[in-house]
Amino acid sequence: MHTIDLTSVPAIAGNFPARLDASTNLAIQAYTHLRYLILGRHILGGTGLSEARLALELNVSRTPMREALVRLAGEGLLEKTPEGIYRVRTVSIREFFECMEVRELLECHAIERAIAMARDLDLQTLHAELLALPTAEQDDLAHWQFDNRFHSFFATAAGNQALARAIQRERVVARLFRISSPFHRQAEIDEEHIEIMNAVVRRDIKSAQFAMRRHLQNLQKDARSEIESEAYMSPSNRGLV
Repeated sequence: MHTIDLTSVPAIAGNFPARLDASTNLAIQAYTHLRYLILGRHILGGTGLSEARLALELNVSRTPMREALVRLAGEGLLEKTPEGIYRVRTVSIREFFECMEVRELLECHAIERAIAMARDLDLQTLHAELLALPTAEQDDLAHWQFDNRFHSFFATAAGNQALARAIQRERVVARLFRISSPFHRQAEIDEEHIEIMNAVVRRDIKSAQFAMRRHLQNLQKDARSEIESEAYMSPSNRGLV
């Protein structure tokens, strides 16, 4: 196991690849790999990323590694401290709920446009992928990857690139919050996705929007429940239990 080179922040869980492929763009490879580690829950929010240590781990020069870190910061996945160190951005509770409110507005609009524009074949393919997802609770990565494809599909199918980019930015915020939070409702999410997809396949705009809005609101309800539970069980309150 390799660790991120900062002693004051959490270490990462997982391994780096042995080496990047020098035959292709190293900055893109480093960016893609680090993005996967962050969004795949292998690096916790607040973790510092040492440019020199990462370059050494992946056997690349610091220039492509610096380019990768700058790009990730531009997407909102990393932030730069006053000391010049990059770290995985930590999303506050308030920011998460504000982001989810915006997602309701954007994604319900996107799904309306997508229903009018998407091809039957594309909808059927997405539906089949949803039904083929593994049922194992521990297979978080497969479900996260599909979740990203599912929501991105409607944003892209809406035919508005600015809308798609806005939705992707808000999804990054939500994912960063979930990385550092314990709540997890995989089975419920799958069921809600199926409800949304069934309405979309029928080209039922109102039902699809209702199902999408309820799905996003349920994520918020689950987060509130976990936050309240954590507060109740905090050391300062345990004596009251």
